[in-house]
Amino acid sequence: MANTAIRRPFSILLLALITGLGLGCAPDDEPPADGTGSPEDAAALATADPGARGYTSADFPRVRELASGVYSYEQLRSAGEERFTTVSLFVVTDEGVLVADGQGSVEETERLIGTIGEITDQPIRHVVVSSDHGDHTAGNAAFPHDVEIWAHPTSAENLRTAAAGREGADPPPAPLPTRLVEDRETLVLGDTRIDLLFLGRAHTGGDLLVHLPDEGVLFMSETFLHRIFPAMRTAHPSEWIDMLRAAEAMNVETYVPGHGFVDDAATLTRELTVFRQAVERVVDEGRRLHRAGVPVEEAMVEAEFGDLESWSLRDSQGPRAIQQVYAELDGELTLAPA
Repeated sequence: MANTAIRRPFSILLLALITGLGLGCAPDDEPPADGTGSPEDAAALATADPGARGYTSADFPRVRELASGVYSYEQLRSAGEERFTTVSLFVVTDEGVLVADGQGSVEETERLIGTIGEITDQPIRHVVVSSDHGDHTAGNAAFPHDVEIWAHPTSAENLRTAAAGREGADPPPAPLPTRLVEDRETLVLGDTRIDLLFLGRAHTGGDLLVHLPDEGVLFMSETFLHRIFPAMRTAHPSEWIDMLRAAEAMNVETYVPGHGFVDDAATLTRELTVFRQAVERVVDEGRRLHRAGVPVEEAMVEAEFGDLESWSLRDSQGPRAIQQVYAELDGELTLAPA
């Protein structure tokens, strides 16, 4: 990629001077287990709980440079008493910035935009709706009005429906997509190639992935939840498994989740397989109970998920996942509003 005007935040420069590692690890370097150098043990890493990893609110937003000009952005989010991260991706090029997924409010998306402004003078020109759910789109009104907004047709329709129900509301509804991607679209911004991919229905009906083939980065949004129980409110359960297998088969170095921590590349590769197995576990448990003739209301309570019982959001998302598996098996799959 050609030289790009980038301003490094002072805290990142200071960390580089202290560690002597610069702003990213060279290919032969051995990165810390969580990509930050914090003294967390292996057990703490296998969790989405910020407290278990030793983090507080003051540690966020958390920004990592995954490759030259490619950054992940993690901000805390709450669901009841549980806290976890929502992840965005942004790509800095000589022809502007591309952002994949905003945050869950105008205030939080403005914070994301401010962080981008600390790193580059380039304007935001493209926004990709990887997940159309509100925790990734509700703040999109904060983006510049002239941005191109890319989405799968299914997500675009979901956003249109949501916007129609929020006319005159405060905050304003998310701006509607301006460009649709049914299967694949390639953007070339300066020397950076960015592929927008639809590998199948998974967490939603319109999951778009953002792939930087030269940098080896794949942003998976909510199709990959790092140690967070599979959220199936709008999911296609069995198709999700197929979609994850397709992603695993790609030539990717760093898989970026939509929730959970952005750890080092090797950990994330392993964790993608762990998550695919988690989705399989949920589907298999739903099928077992369905075959046994257990009514769905009882199955939502009786379901047992083994190691997944300790994952974040298990209590809130487990029953809904079983309900969705039953609906798929009965040919009655209906999707809740995004």
